[in-house]
Amino acid sequence: MALYAIADLHLSLGADKPMDVFRGWENYVERLEKNWRNLVTDEDTVVIAGDVSWGMKLEETEKDFAFLHSLPGKKLLLKGNHDYWWSTRNKIDGYLKEKGFDSLEIVFNSAVRVGEITVCGTRGWLYNAETPEDRKIVARENGRLVTSIKAAQALGGTPVVFLHYPPVYDTAECTELLNTMLEYGIKDCYFGHIHGDHAAKKAPIGEYKGIRMHLVSCDYIRFMPKLVRLSGEYE
Repeated sequence: MALYAIADLHLSLGADKPMDVFRGWENYVERLEKNWRNLVTDEDTVVIAGDVSWGMKLEETEKDFAFLHSLPGKKLLLKGNHDYWWSTRNKIDGYLKEKGFDSLEIVFNSAVRVGEITVCGTRGWLYNAETPEDRKIVARENGRLVTSIKAAQALGGTPVVFLHYPPVYDTAECTELLNTMLEYGIKDCYFGHIHGDHAAKKAPIGEYKGIRMHLVSCDYIRFMPKLVRLSGEYE
């Protein structure tokens, strides 16, 4: 029973917004499916850390969710900045149940235990947020992170945080989220949002203030879900 992570699938099977137009994304759905099926089993779980579907409304995600549902394993979905379809938890849960997508579950003010690891997290927000509206969003996202980590602690296991936005980028930090992870003793953080090898050079990859940072955006990890390991397993 393994746990994997990936972010920024940007599926558009039901929308006219293919990612193939971008360099490195040619035939990405086929590549993703091949890699996923070669790696993930029905007993495994994959965290998708945001930007799952280009659907603008929940109903417009059906083809994308059907594709994900057809792949092996359980899928845990977090919200990304382009997940405009994201609605209330009740509506999303109801939609997934109605469509029979029982291999999909959202992580939102909640946590899910997978073996010795407990998945928790939130979308996050801009690392250089400065406007009053940005600060409100950061505070809200930080509150959701705290709620999710506490839910993880209640389930036991080792909490591992998954975000969509990186908590650090270049010289800027989202200090609220970083401080929360440090306060609760989080040792591993997985995130997406950053695309392209050049941009990835400014992302924190490796240890940062005692937290191991892992970039798992789809193109960066070459459309291959990344095995999630606890920090002690690297030593």
